[in-house]
Amino acid sequence: MKLQRVIAPLVVLILALGFWEGAVRLAHLPSFILPPPSEILSTFVCRLPFLAGHAVVTLAEIALGALLAVIGGVLLAVVIHHSRVMERALYPLIVGSQMVPVFAVAPLLIVWFGYGLWPKVAVAALIGFFPVVINAVDGLRATDRETADVFRSLGATEWQIVLKLKFPSSLPLLLSGIKIGATLAVVGATIGEWIGAQRGLGFLMVQSNARLQMDVVFAAILALALLGVGILVGLRAIERWLLRWRVASGRTARGGV
Repeated sequence: MKLQRVIAPLVVLILALGFWEGAVRLAHLPSFILPPPSEILSTFVCRLPFLAGHAVVTLAEIALGALLAVIGGVLLAVVIHHSRVMERALYPLIVGSQMVPVFAVAPLLIVWFGYGLWPKVAVAALIGFFPVVINAVDGLRATDRETADVFRSLGATEWQIVLKLKFPSSLPLLLSGIKIGATLAVVGATIGEWIGAQRGLGFLMVQSNARLQMDVVFAAILALALLGVGILVGLRAIERWLLRWRVASGRTARGGV
């Protein structure tokens, strides 16, 4: 089954790239309109060190933005979970903030913070914040109340209940939110670089597009896609490690049956 999960999308990807290659060749499209995949791959390989230099900048923006989104989202989720007043005051604002387009906020951040690292980090954090806080709140709410009452009867404080019961039990939902938030942080960092930057894959895409270097644009898109896949694979590995107790309990349950 695991092999089929890899082979099926790989076959579809190969067929799509083959169709793309054939259509471009048959239509005799110039490279500055739509380069064939073979040319994009050649550009990617030949300019890999150049692309890697920009990718490091984008990765730093994504990592810092996702980290801020996780820290802020978890802390705010704890506050919302433990205070009805804060929930009623903040929850509608958090949901409403998603109605504001990121493109409307990014130029303001560039004006306020300049063209350095932090405006892109802020955009990545803002766009990745929402799924983290929502999933964290849902995870904290999903904690078994009877187990929490047992903790209280044993003299545990509310913070001990959060750290030793609610936070571990909310990990599955929280980690799902982090994966979504990290993926959105890739988009946020790229948008920030489109608006104003001096380095990064988004900056490279804008500059190359202005020069009609479409092979470089697609090579940067490929690098960005690989970066996003790598982040997701890394987070899934962390998730499996943190939730290894669920796998063990599942195997024990199946063995018992």
